[in-house]
Amino acid sequence: MTTIRQFTCDDLFRITRMNLDPLTETYGLPFYLQYLAHWPEYFLLAESPSGDIMGYIMGKAEGSVARETWHGHVTCVTITPEYRRRGVAAKLMAILEEASDCKGCYFVDLFVRVSNRVAVVMYESFGYVVYRRVLDYYNGDPDEDAFDMRKAMSRDVELKSVVPLDKPVLSSEVE
Repeated sequence: MTTIRQFTCDDLFRITRMNLDPLTETYGLPFYLQYLAHWPEYFLLAESPSGDIMGYIMGKAEGSVARETWHGHVTCVTITPEYRRRGVAAKLMAILEEASDCKGCYFVDLFVRVSNRVAVVMYESFGYVVYRRVLDYYNGDPDEDAFDMRKAMSRDVELKSVVPLDKPVLSSEVE
């Protein structure tokens, strides 16, 4: 049975191996601590019955209610290779989506590399749609575009937040 719990500071020392995965975005220690302090309900860890880390999700709530951009954001979700394709990511995403819905968010969004077809298909299976393409979002050699994928929450009755844009945007245009 998978246990989902809030991430703790001690867990930062336990995720190092997982963060070596080339598909995992990694951040500096202050970045993780900021999320842990400000959005603990969006920072979750999945553990196996034996105590192995299966994966984690880190996110936040941001935007403006007045402009209907108040939303949950998935900063990263990563699952160790031996626990992939077992529904762990789906469980973590569902909890983040539920937290976002409870906070009155209009949608949940995330960014994913255009080349990461496996992840794009997975997010589509969770009900996300490609809202827009963001040019040169990921720095590297070469830089890479991202898909901004979104899923409407119950507050967005008219589904305005998930109507795809016709043209790509620059990363500098992303709020």
